[in-house]
Amino acid sequence: MTAATATATAAAAGPRFDERFLRKLETLELAIRRASGGRARGIRRSRRVGAGLELADHRDYVPGDDLRYLDWNLYGRLDRRALRLFEEDEDVSVDVLVDASRSMATGAPAKLELALQIGAALAYVALANLDRVGVTALGDAPASLPPQRGKNRILGILRFLARVEGDGRQPVSATLRAFLGRRTARRRGVAILISDFYDPAGARAALDLLRANRVTPIAVQLTAPDELAPAWRGDVRVRDVETGEAHDLTVSPAALDAYLRRLAALRRELEAHCRERGLSCFTVVSDQPLEAIVLRMFRNGGLLG
Repeated sequence: MTAATATATAAAAGPRFDERFLRKLETLELAIRRASGGRARGIRRSRRVGAGLELADHRDYVPGDDLRYLDWNLYGRLDRRALRLFEEDEDVSVDVLVDASRSMATGAPAKLELALQIGAALAYVALANLDRVGVTALGDAPASLPPQRGKNRILGILRFLARVEGDGRQPVSATLRAFLGRRTARRRGVAILISDFYDPAGARAALDLLRANRVTPIAVQLTAPDELAPAWRGDVRVRDVETGEAHDLTVSPAALDAYLRRLAALRRELEAHCRERGLSCFTVVSDQPLEAIVLRMFRNGGLLG
């Protein structure tokens, strides 16, 4: 991306994604390519038996099979006629799902801003590596960009994400049902779900919904610094940003300790649920640098293949 192109793209995408952010995307892509040995590899590939390069197995020859795949060495040694089967990379569609509920707009810095940046960065890397990428904002009425391919599609994605507001009142599991109900492609895929997972139905419901629809979820859980270390003390009135319900509380040391234990339990439950099912799970704080988050995801989370 040239300087002129970056400037024009930033201007078209609006103030949320400025030229500095676009430079970050380019730097991240180069770093990820270096981490993967210089090969262009997407968010995740599935492996299936086909005409690839890596030997997977053999099966007995039957009349009509392609003789080009006959294992002549095996035939010479054991007098067995068998075909070589190879593993082949298969592109999968990638859905970037950003929770746009009201709780995501809270925090200092706001969780939604980092969620949108992470979504844009992962979409950019996937587009650069020729994956098909769709983007959805999970608000009360989920809004989506259909899957598309090609690095030049990032401008449309940035424009879409620049308009996302955290104003949804529905639990993320409910908005996922709406998204899956409108999903036309029934082929398998990967969905990166970026959320705080403050869902009354629990994180399990959201992730299991995706798995039931042949989608492999990757969970990215965001927390704000002031949620991890709240400054409230004494008598306060708090209001649920999604339901509007108000509650009068006395924030004593015991009450604060109970809150922090519950928050830690929510994070452990999500991590355990993902670990039991072999899913990637990342916990992120909204004041962490974008570059460090994305590189950690690719280096440590199995996203390189």
